[in-house]
Amino acid sequence: MRQTAVGLDIVKTLLVVTCFAVLGGCEGSAPTGGDPGASALPPGETCGSIREKLNKLDRKGAQASVEAQNAGKKLSAGQKQDADDYNRLLGQYLGSRCHV
Repeated sequence: MRQTAVGLDIVKTLLVVTCFAVLGGCEGSAPTGGDPGASALPPGETCGSIREKLNKLDRKGAQASVEAQNAGKKLSAGQKQDADDYNRLLGQYLGSRCHV
């Protein structure tokens, strides 16, 4: 049951972050006419290593910090760092198409 709830939380967070990324990416950009493809992972990273880091941040409650940050709420320095790290890693994970 716990894994299912965590999995649903991850999916919800992925959807929220993806929506913000898509909406933010549309600002001031012209259509490119095609899919740019998957981006390269940073040196030394793999889909699995990024997933492990995301899971660790999930266990720390980073999802709540991401949601609070997106809602404009004030965060402590640690919460802000966790939210920023989570968003960065999630961008790498999705951009590299690790989820496919």
